Amino acid sequence: MPELSPRRRRLVLAICCMSLLIVSLDTTALNVALPAMERDLHASTAGLQWTIDAYTVVLAALLMLAGSTADRIGRRKVFMAGLVVFSLGSLLCSLAPSLDLLIAARMVQAVGGSMLNPVAMSIITNTFTDPRERARAIGVWGAVVGISMAAGPLLGGALVDSVGWRAIFWVNLPVGLAALLLTLRFVPESRAPRARRPDPVGQLLVIALFGSLTYAIIEAPGAGLATSGPFAALALAALTGLLLYEPRRAEPLIDLRFFRSAPFSGATVVAISAFAALGGFLFLSTLYLQNVRGLDALEAGLWMLPMAVPMFLCAPLSGRLVGSRGPRLPLVIAGLAMTASALLFAVLDAETSDITLFLGYTLFGIGFGFVNAPITNTAVSGMPRSQAGVAAAVASTSRQLGQTLGVAVVGAVLAAGVSVTSYRETFVAAAVPGWWILTACGLLVLALGTLTTGPWARRTAERTARRLEEETKDVRGTAAGVNA
Repeated sequence: MPELSPRRRRLVLAICCMSLLIVSLDTTALNVALPAMERDLHASTAGLQWTIDAYTVVLAALLMLAGSTADRIGRRKVFMAGLVVFSLGSLLCSLAPSLDLLIAARMVQAVGGSMLNPVAMSIITNTFTDPRERARAIGVWGAVVGISMAAGPLLGGALVDSVGWRAIFWVNLPVGLAALLLTLRFVPESRAPRARRPDPVGQLLVIALFGSLTYAIIEAPGAGLATSGPFAALALAALTGLLLYEPRRAEPLIDLRFFRSAPFSGATVVAISAFAALGGFLFLSTLYLQNVRGLDALEAGLWMLPMAVPMFLCAPLSGRLVGSRGPRLPLVIAGLAMTASALLFAVLDAETSDITLFLGYTLFGIGFGFVNAPITNTAVSGMPRSQAGVAAAVASTSRQLGQTLGVAVVGAVLAAGVSVTSYRETFVAAAVPGWWILTACGLLVLALGTLTTGPWARRTAERTARRLEEETKDVRGTAAGVNA
């Protein structure tokens, strides 16, 4: 990619952030719309979980393929294709007459979404080559999540109450079209000097792992072990297959060598934990505010502001801290705040009091606002630029897998404990195990944020980057000798 002027770099960043905005807005607005979908489509708790997880599990399964494909054939091409497919999926969602068709349309959306965020992050990484500039750009990227967290529930609530839940998908159409036209005009094409070849076996194993694991968790409370057990066994077999097959490939879909880097491994697990907490938090909060407190969608959206505003304010601050002091401090702040928030709900039933509910939401917003920038920066900064797409895709996959598992696990725990006949009376007690799960997620962020960001961890990242560069040169030399 040629060196761009500062103004052009900022414009590229803004265009990439537009793709993140429509994906994030869609997710946050959808959460507020869940009770309306439940009534209109006669959905169960498991059905509501699938409206979220059908999207995130497909997204997680295809992100690495999209990242490596973009590195190979061109990031702008894949990014534009993603905008088209995501917009088409949004249109299909708005027209879906039943829950099953809505879930299918969400899967179409996910195919497009898999080509957006990791590819956009790869474009940003290759546009902002200075580490400090890149950290600030990633901070802006994280702030967009905060904007979507603030605007999504309010916009979604207003649309659900005034027009209906289908209108939340219409918002994606004009933004997607504008992003497509701007990308065509202003974003230069770029690709890796040498990208990985396709790995169809690895891709099928990833799909089998994520899909079967999610199905086993969501369906376990209603279908029982006889139905969910075989899917859990399939997930274990797929995971075993990945661990045995991928190291034997010269160019695997998941390069397990990346995990020799302690910061990269830590960032992966932190991403899974933080986004599992986010998925579970939003799922429990939305159902509580509307189905237990009886608030309408807009009122529930307003209650999300104490969480959304700190996310928006803390994300750029986190980016600046990463650029000036490294990732440890933001991760420690994130872990402490998220743990404290979940503990308020697990121990004190924070949702039953306006004061503790406000405090719990604020603490979670602060924690999540600080967590995104260090995850992304750590995942891509220690890797060779030629593999930026794959490294960013692994980080993005971890986020989506985390959100999938958060909704699946917390939703399954809630479904097992809540009574259909006395929903309001049993909800708070049934949600307590879910809040303890989110507490564990916060503690993982805190522990790994401390352990994988010190001098020892940095040395493992440097060794990993050197080995990857050396092994890449060896592969190129062998290929050149064969061609000669």
